Order: sequence, then C-alpha cells, then structure tokens
Amino acid sequence: MPELPDLTVYMDFLQSHIVGHTLERIRVASPFVLRTADPPLAAAENKRVVGLRRSGKRLIFELEGDLYLMIHLMIAGRFRWKERGAAITGKIGLAAFDFSNGTLLLTEASQKKRAAIHLLCGAAALADFDRGGLEPLDANLDQFRSRLLAGNHTVKRALTDPDLFAGIGNAYSDEILHRAKVSPVKLTHSMTDGEVERVFTATREVLTEWIARLRTEAKGGFPEKVTAFRKDMAVHGRYGMPCPVCGTPVQRIVHAENESNYCPTCQTGGRLLADRALSRLLKQDWPRTIEELEARRPAARPAAPRPHR
Repeated sequence: MPELPDLTVYMDFLQSHIVGHTLERIRVASPFVLRTADPPLAAAENKRVVGLRRSGKRLIFELEGDLYLMIHLMIAGRFRWKERGAAITGKIGLAAFDFSNGTLLLTEASQKKRAAIHLLCGAAALADFDRGGLEPLDANLDQFRSRLLAGNHTVKRALTDPDLFAGIGNAYSDEILHRAKVSPVKLTHSMTDGEVERVFTATREVLTEWIARLRTEAKGGFPEKVTAFRKDMAVHGRYGMPCPVCGTPVQRIVHAENESNYCPTCQTGGRLLADRALSRLLKQDWPRTIEELEARRPAARPAAPRPHR
C-alpha cells in the first residue's frame, strides 16, 4: 500500500501538473471503483483543480464548485501519468482522469479491487472521511506519546492504525521499529519512556529519509516505481536475508494478509516471535530463538562422488 513517503512524491508531481489545470473528463472502466453516486461523477468534469491535499492515505483533488475528488489506492492501487487521452490499461485499469495537459491513469494489480473513488460536495462531507490520525512529521514527542499510548495495543498495530497515525502502513512501520530496536508485538502500555522516544525519533527519521530517497529516484518526474518492497529497506520484505545491522536472518510473523518483518537480534533479544499459522502445526516444536531455528535446518548434504571414467 502506498504510504506517506510514496504519496508525498505522487503529490510533488501532481501539484505541478494538475493544480490550475482543468479536469476535462473522467473515464471509468470498473464501476466498482466508484463508491459514491451523489453528486454524479460527471459533475467533476470541466472543473479546474484548485488544490491538492492528503488525508491519511487518501489523495484529495480540490475542484471548483466546492467539490472534492478523493482517491484511496488501498494495497495495490497505483497512478500512471500518460499522454492526454491515453487508453485505460487492460485488466488492471480502473479509471482515467483527462486533464488539459495529460491523463492520470488509476490502476490496480490485484483481483481484489479495493481502490476507491469518492466525489464529495462540501467540506462537511469531506470531514466525514477524516480518520483523525496524527500526522507523524508534524507531531512533537508529547503528541506522539499520547497517541501511541491511547490504548494498549502492539506497537505495530498502533503505528498502522489510521485513527492514531496518518500515512503509516505495513512497510514503513517495519522499518521504524527496526530502527528503534523495538519488537513489533511489544504492548504499548509496557513501553518505557526510552522506547517511546526511540520510536518517535525513528518515525521521523525513516519517513524523512524515504521521502528524500524517493524524490531523488523520481528526479522531478513522475514516480513510476511506487512499491512496498525496496531493496534498500532494512527488514520489510526481506525475510531470510541478513539484517544490515547485525547480519541475523530477518524473520516474519504472518497475520491475515499482512506480515511483520523484524530482526530477532536487534529487536526481540534473540527470541523468535511465534507465527500463528506455523505455530498451530508445530505446536510446542516451534523454535523460540534464532539459534534454535538455525539448528533445526538440515545440514547440507555432501556432494555425491563423481563416477570414475
């Protein structure tokens, strides 16, 4: 799912390419992507874009006439910037927004079509969608602490809860917690003041650094490679690969459609976190430490001797 750094770089481009331009036409290939009917989508056509903003993980195009076109990319949604009037791309194409200077395509490379378009009239209607999450880069330590400790949840869940924090998802929460050296399943009410401060500092550092990296990668153009898996990440999507800090193989716990990636040495004192799916199968046989896990891997078989010729 595109998160705060990715959406920031999308906004960089769109701010300079669509604000002040007219949205001439909206073409929808998949009716399921449109989640509102009043006002009709046609009401947004031939309206000038007067502003652009982000609310959590949603991008909002402010249009003339007090209209707001809100797009949530969800997990697999992406934007593409093409020549004006470009065709909607095959099975993954959802919609096209034709501007006077180009076309913004909305795609989703998933069978589960979750991306959403809402057209709203008036600030009150827009406010109904505001989850109230704290903007992590605008918050001070006291504000951050108050949100993090608002309930007793795992710190991973707290960081990714849109009611608590805006724009942080599965990928960057993994990176934040690795930088902070905190277990993803640490309960927030059991965190020390030092751990809270480390997570606060890591949140600001990780998000700021990745915004800078993605901007450098885009080179002022359209960000074509928006993905949750990047080779320069420390742990996210790097299961089994060495931690860049200590070299320990990165581990993961899988829950629903998400997974948490972490380093046992840096984050959990060498303890492996039980994976629910595997724990049911292995029960008491599930290893508790990285050393036990390594010990249970079968030794490499010796190479078979070559036949004499």
